[in-house]
Amino acid sequence: MSTNIFVGNLPFSSTEDEIHNIFSAYGTVEKVNLIMDRETGRLRGFGFVEMSSGGNEAIAALDQCELNGRALSVNETRPREERSTRPRRW
Repeated sequence: MSTNIFVGNLPFSSTEDEIHNIFSAYGTVEKVNLIMDRETGRLRGFGFVEMSSGGNEAIAALDQCELNGRALSVNETRPREERSTRPRRW
C-alpha cells in the first residue's frame, strides 16, 4: 500500500528531481507532484509525494528538516474536505 505525503513550506526554487532524491533515501518514490501557481507558473510552496515503501520513515525523518533555509512540514495527506456548493462570488 502506498503512502501519500504532504510536503509544505518548500523553497520556491525546489524541483521535482530534488524532492524525489531527498525522499528516495527512505524508500521507493512513485510520484512527486509540486503545485504550481496557474498565473505565474511559480511553485506555490507545497506538493505531494507518493511512496510505495518507506513513507512513515520519510515523514519521521524529514518533518521540520531544513531545506534551503526553510523548515519543511511533512505529514501524511489527509482526505480533501468537501467544498461548499455555494457559487463563487467573483
